[in-house]
Amino acid sequence: MDFKDYYAALGVEPSADIKTIKTAYRRLARKYHPDVSTEANAESKFKDVAEAYEVLKDTARRAEYDDLRKYGHGGRFEAPPGWQPGGRTRTSSSDAGAGFQDRDYSDFFESVFGARTQGGPRAGTPRRGQDVEIEVPVFLEETLADHQRTINYHLAGPVEQGRQGAPVSKTLKVKINAGVTDGDRIRVKGQGPAGVNGGAHGDLYLIIRIAPHPLFDLDGANLLVTLPLAPWEAALGAKVTVPTLTGKITLSVPANSQPGQQLRIKGKGLVSKQGTGDLYALIKVVMPPQFDEQARELWTQLAMHCAFNPRAEWE
Repeated sequence: MDFKDYYAALGVEPSADIKTIKTAYRRLARKYHPDVSTEANAESKFKDVAEAYEVLKDTARRAEYDDLRKYGHGGRFEAPPGWQPGGRTRTSSSDAGAGFQDRDYSDFFESVFGARTQGGPRAGTPRRGQDVEIEVPVFLEETLADHQRTINYHLAGPVEQGRQGAPVSKTLKVKINAGVTDGDRIRVKGQGPAGVNGGAHGDLYLIIRIAPHPLFDLDGANLLVTLPLAPWEAALGAKVTVPTLTGKITLSVPANSQPGQQLRIKGKGLVSKQGTGDLYALIKVVMPPQFDEQARELWTQLAMHCAFNPRAEWE
């Protein structure tokens, strides 16, 4: 079967840490998102990026993938002797047969991480169609207000006379409410696979996955952003520009601010049932990469004038 180079799909090195992987996914997901991208083959590229992130974001999956990478040669995967597919299929809470079948994963992914089995009903017995889950990536900015999303997905074809029919492609417009959080499930009744022998259609569940943001970390409805300051900005105070989900704002940094101190920006967090969260700017003092002799002399004078020992508590 064809081998999938997930690191190449995200444009990162195999040694990349999870932050680098999240940042790469965020950038490429925006670039190739089918709803907004004008790139050629955007949907296909988006699926490749999503599949790569599905594996590399999970420590156990990534370790298993790294063990198997040496068996990928010239774009082909030759399984090692005695190897068996992983078969760790994710299932919906309402039907243990749903798994990953709602998403169009590659054969390589299915063989390693998502081997699927299905049992058939007794002949002539009506049976409701399976419920299926689709993971829907949502950017933090999109959680601030209700929005419409067009969902394209594929379902297993109906079973007729004991034989599986051709896959069915569907397109659906759904409403994503403001304030959704990672892992939220949205039920769309009757939009799953057809039942067997006259049984009702299953339901479609949209599983919200909040895409990682390159600047903001989440703390419930609050956001956290690292605020780099020059030493003199922290010492003297300054007015600095800070990004938020709705645009840039000017923040007043008080004099004598300390590294690790958090400055609260009210109402610039996420929407939730309890109200809008806040944005916290975490101060990080950053030294200039280099300075000339005049600057060095000024630092020397400052050191002599202040006579400050930051390690006094060690004595």
